Amino acid sequence: MATGFRLVMAMQRTIQRIHTLVDTPRLKSFSLNAPKSVDVEYANGIKFSLSAEFLRVYSPAADGKIRSIGSEKVISGRRHVGIMSAEPVGNYGVRIVFDDLHKTGIYSWDYFFNLGSNKFTLMRNYIKTLKKHGLSRDPSKRKTSKDL
Repeated sequence: MATGFRLVMAMQRTIQRIHTLVDTPRLKSFSLNAPKSVDVEYANGIKFSLSAEFLRVYSPAADGKIRSIGSEKVISGRRHVGIMSAEPVGNYGVRIVFDDLHKTGIYSWDYFFNLGSNKFTLMRNYIKTLKKHGLSRDPSKRKTSKDL
């Protein structure tokens, strides 16, 4: 279990290191399209639209309600998660509050740029990991009294 956590943290550090090798353009605008997505635009004209599910899965917070499976940490069932708010944090980013009550991740403008630049690869890897473990992007169905 500790090995999986270390792997997740190592991956985040690697992403941040790679990202610092590339100069992130200056932020031009940030728009919250609650509950579905955020739009981020940079001074060089690059724009990203990032879904709530994608941002929730790649939350920079360590406590992102991650499930340990073997040595991997996996977040599943977040297809319909929504964004409730985005709160500015200094001049460097925002704290996003999701409707599953996750709110500890601070997304820097650099991190948004990294996520946007790698969105398709990251999402593909996420879906592969879910399939590998027999999990789904959809929330698990809650058992009702009829199911018991």
